[in-house]
Amino acid sequence: MPAELDHLLVPAKDRKAAAALLAGLLGVPWATHGPAGPFSPVYVNEGLTLDFDEWTTPIPQMHYCFRVTETEFDTVLERIKAQGIAFRSHPHGPANHQVNNILGGRMIYWSVPDGHVWELLTVSYERQAAPSAA
Repeated sequence: MPAELDHLLVPAKDRKAAAALLAGLLGVPWATHGPAGPFSPVYVNEGLTLDFDEWTTPIPQMHYCFRVTETEFDTVLERIKAQGIAFRSHPHGPANHQVNNILGGRMIYWSVPDGHVWELLTVSYERQAAPSAA
């Protein structure tokens, strides 16, 4: 079996608020406490959990990307707009409230108070020319 990413730690100033926001946008379940440690897990899918961890030290900016269907993209984008979250068509720069479609799909980026950059896309530009395993 090839390796699969099971869970990932996401640093946050307020783990519960950060987990609730992401889970609400993605429409997935979350919990205030997980089974292992002081984390607020967001159950992204059957195989991946994001464990939000509360940090009091400076938080490095991280980038997280979710690939979704066209229908899911529309649903999440509507939730982002309803929450009044600024979004943009590129990883950096001002919020232009535009959708990027130059790589064969649709993608948007948004930032959260912790400084992380979240990405939502319908076609993986990373997988289009994936190298074969040696």
